[in-house]
Amino acid sequence: MTQPGPCAALPDKQHDQPPNLRSISYGGGVQSTALLVLAAQGRIDFRLFLMANVGDDSENPATLRYLDEYARPFAAEHGIELAVLDRVKRDGTVETLMGRLTREGSRSLPIPVRMSNGAPGQRSCTADFKIKVIGKELKRRGATAAAPATIGIGISVDEIHRANNRRTEPHEQIVYPLLDLGLRRTDCARIIRDAGLPVPPKSSCFFCPFHRPETWHDQRRDEPELFEKSCQLEELLNARRDELGKDHVYLTRFNKPLRQAIPDGVDLLPMFDEADGACDSGYCFT
Repeated sequence: MTQPGPCAALPDKQHDQPPNLRSISYGGGVQSTALLVLAAQGRIDFRLFLMANVGDDSENPATLRYLDEYARPFAAEHGIELAVLDRVKRDGTVETLMGRLTREGSRSLPIPVRMSNGAPGQRSCTADFKIKVIGKELKRRGATAAAPATIGIGISVDEIHRANNRRTEPHEQIVYPLLDLGLRRTDCARIIRDAGLPVPPKSSCFFCPFHRPETWHDQRRDEPELFEKSCQLEELLNARRDELGKDHVYLTRFNKPLRQAIPDGVDLLPMFDEADGACDSGYCFT
């Protein structure tokens, strides 16, 4: 019987493992756009950017315009894959955050509305429409507990408190490239401008209760139609709570309707309150 020669080798299980999947969670704002530029320049090792779109009816329209006009063409020009993902339900239909909030008969409050005492309520929007959507795509691309994907989050040094070491999923390892490079938000804006791109607007859902008061004021002054949609959403939620005999909820911490909380034609001084802008996952506001 012929024996195997000296060059014969047993199968190497390590070679059966997929290569480490590396992706940036792209929010469409300043920090993650700076990461896109850094990747194009070879300063960070990421060639895949995944954006979970909470819905064309929910995202800041300016963010979606920037995505189509600047981010996608820039990524394509530099050989970077920028994939925009929807939340797809088991029946194959796409669910948006606004759709969940306004669905007839819905009692869902997945956004961090302010309760009557001013405290933020429980929320599931980031988990359901960002983290799970990206996680599903990572697993589709081969990420497992044995071979987790490396996910870069766009938190800068001036927002280091947002890198809260949240519980990670078995299929992922979270890293913070901007923190590793010691970059602040102002540095990110400079990096974007130096690459010949305009600085994008701050990314978020346009009706997010984590908006600071001056953000709401800017929306009322500059985007009155968007502000009206935010007011109508708040009114719809409270009409349903009236039917249930529950206290009203609000999109600001002022315990009053948005139309009254943000007066028309009155300039507001910046109010840097940690209670506002406090989405700490890193998947939003980046």
